[in-house]
Amino acid sequence: MALWARMTPQLQFLPTQTLNELYPETLPLDVRHYLANWIEDQIWEDFDLDNKEQEPRARILLDQMVLLLQEVAQQNPNVVEKVKLQHISKNLSVYQPQPMQLVRTVRDMLRKERHLLGQGIGFPPFQPMPGGPPAANGTPQPVREDSKADVDNLVLKVLEIQNCRQTLHQLQEDLNWEKQEMEPMQVQNDLDQQHSDQVIRQNRIKQLEYNFSVCAKKRVQLLQEAVYALEQCQSCLILRIKSWRWEQHRATIGVHFDDNLGSLQTWCEQLLGVNSNLRQELMLMKRDHGEAEPFHAMQESLALLLQTLVQNSLVVDKQPPQVIKTQSKFSATVRYLLGEKMAPGKPVVLKAQIITEAQARNLGQQSIVPNENVGDLLNYTAILEHNTASKSTCATFRNMSIKKIKRADRKGSESVTEEKFALLFNTEITITGCESPYGIQTISLPVVVIVHGSQEINAMATIIWDCAFSEPNRIPFVIPERVPWKQMCEALSSKFMSEVQTQRALDIYNLHFLAQKIFDQPDISEDFGNIPVSWAQFNKEVLPGRNFTFWQWFEGVIDLTKKCLRDYWSDGLIFGFIGKHHLHVLLQNKPNGTFLLRFSDSEMGGITIAYVGPSDNGGRKIQNIQPFTKKDLDSAGLGDRIRDISCITHVYPDSLKTDVFKKFFTVLSPPNPDGYLPFKLTTVVNPGDLSSSTPCVPAPSDLPPDFYDQSIGQGYGPNMHPSNCTSPFMSDPMSVPGPIYPPSMPTAPSDEPIDMDSLEGILDQFEVHH
Repeated sequence: MALWARMTPQLQFLPTQTLNELYPETLPLDVRHYLANWIEDQIWEDFDLDNKEQEPRARILLDQMVLLLQEVAQQNPNVVEKVKLQHISKNLSVYQPQPMQLVRTVRDMLRKERHLLGQGIGFPPFQPMPGGPPAANGTPQPVREDSKADVDNLVLKVLEIQNCRQTLHQLQEDLNWEKQEMEPMQVQNDLDQQHSDQVIRQNRIKQLEYNFSVCAKKRVQLLQEAVYALEQCQSCLILRIKSWRWEQHRATIGVHFDDNLGSLQTWCEQLLGVNSNLRQELMLMKRDHGEAEPFHAMQESLALLLQTLVQNSLVVDKQPPQVIKTQSKFSATVRYLLGEKMAPGKPVVLKAQIITEAQARNLGQQSIVPNENVGDLLNYTAILEHNTASKSTCATFRNMSIKKIKRADRKGSESVTEEKFALLFNTEITITGCESPYGIQTISLPVVVIVHGSQEINAMATIIWDCAFSEPNRIPFVIPERVPWKQMCEALSSKFMSEVQTQRALDIYNLHFLAQKIFDQPDISEDFGNIPVSWAQFNKEVLPGRNFTFWQWFEGVIDLTKKCLRDYWSDGLIFGFIGKHHLHVLLQNKPNGTFLLRFSDSEMGGITIAYVGPSDNGGRKIQNIQPFTKKDLDSAGLGDRIRDISCITHVYPDSLKTDVFKKFFTVLSPPNPDGYLPFKLTTVVNPGDLSSSTPCVPAPSDLPPDFYDQSIGQGYGPNMHPSNCTSPFMSDPMSVPGPIYPPSMPTAPSDEPIDMDSLEGILDQFEVHH
């Protein structure tokens, strides 16, 4: 479905004629949308359209399409959509006599989609203001003016209708005058001159009557055209509002999102003004011409357009957190794009309530507020207030809190962190010039409600999957169970960049290793792009040999990089995700001391140093130092640790570490004026590291079997992990293996200078600078 996923966001920018050519009545847009996966999985290009022997094969595809569409119709909870899909499936029978025509139609449709996407023109987002969004290379793009031009044309049509009405009024007055002047001539018509004047005036009356008739017809026609143009323009507007909401949704995974609603608000207000003017012109036309069927149809169309515009102008400007912990405060802001057009008087109070996924689905079908309360919400009301400075009308819920939540019955292995809710905002609003109020409502993005912080990572996985792989205009909150790995790649890289706040994305080597990890195929070098990855693989099943899921491990890396390694990553100093095979390929021919930084494969939120070191037989081998976690890097930064470890000298491929990491080295502080001696935490891999002539890590044969963990050549024995090393100088663990000092060892009081005699036994592990 990759083609349709790329095509869907662009549909709103295509002219109506292009859309009609792409999706004809015999194969409408609904078929393309609901059967996107199946359509793209078939091999339409293999058909020889002139070969009648392939007709049975084409007829099979036609039957499958009809059957699939009927299944989709049965499963659709929206009654209107269900009936529409059933009607379309019946209409597909037009291809029964010539099934090859279906193949031609689908093939041409896919070709045109690829062509349009390949051109890459005509699809910038709507921004009727100077300066467009930046392109991939950072160059500002021209703003698409089609929609603004459509509104301008609508305003001109209204002016034309008003001018036509005024012309009719003038013609009627002229006609009345001429008829009044004609009456005396009809009484005294004996003279030739009078007879001549009478003929002239009669001709003038006939001409005026003819002009009046033409102008009256033109007036009706202009009004009909304006109503139709308003329908088209408003449909485009609502698509843009939905697109804005979808882009807001996608922003959760880091997709660029312009949250400015100013242009959409202007558009809404302009269309409301056009609707009001057309309704007024229609009333005057009915007065002049009496009730007629065309007038009644236009009146109903304008009323429906008004209701649709009023009800679609409520948007959640600032979304609530998508993972909400009970008993915790959170906020949200709802904006009404027609706020300046609200009737003055009684304040408009907006109410919020929590709804389930099932209730959210029923909203589109019934458009009524759910009666069943599934959660207790504190501070759930806010007033729509107008801000004259920003020209926005918003209701801000500043201190909402979920007191408790009612869970749905779960099946099988479903978790509470997979259950999605939403906040429903609703009120009644009266627009100036309208007789009765309108009920309006909108829902937030899906949220997951948790009761403990330990559930947050799993809850965020649910949100990430929903934001990354949901489709526009979906049934709330339907998502696929499986997606192609290439889609997952885009989501992971985008989320990584967004969270870390970096411009450096995950490269093909990083993404390939992530594929090897999630599919548990470490030795496969093939392209994983089209292999489907499931929700279970993402965050339900633990990784082989581990006690955490893929997402939990990946999120740990994001958290570590965001808090401790952002600059290192942005400068390209961290290789990142890399498999052992690729690691050996890169380092196998490098001299001793060459190293690179990679994220730990075995530990959540860890980064390790892989380097080339001497082996016990005089050769070389690749070693991996115990991963550093956030706690380790909080006590001593990565730059200082790299500087301290003497057995690593050159960062891959061949740059001196002192040159590359110099800006990350901590400058020693001067002696304190109060007499305290400053100290520095120093990282060594083993005691031998203090001597440049001694290998960094002893040969494996010289160590007990349990000296190593799953990483290669980690220089710690069972009692030598940094967490087991203590020091009178610091409270945090330190990466310095050595003898474990008993608790009874004398330590300097924290409020007195340290006596030098007490340092003699530990100078091998610490450097004191004064």
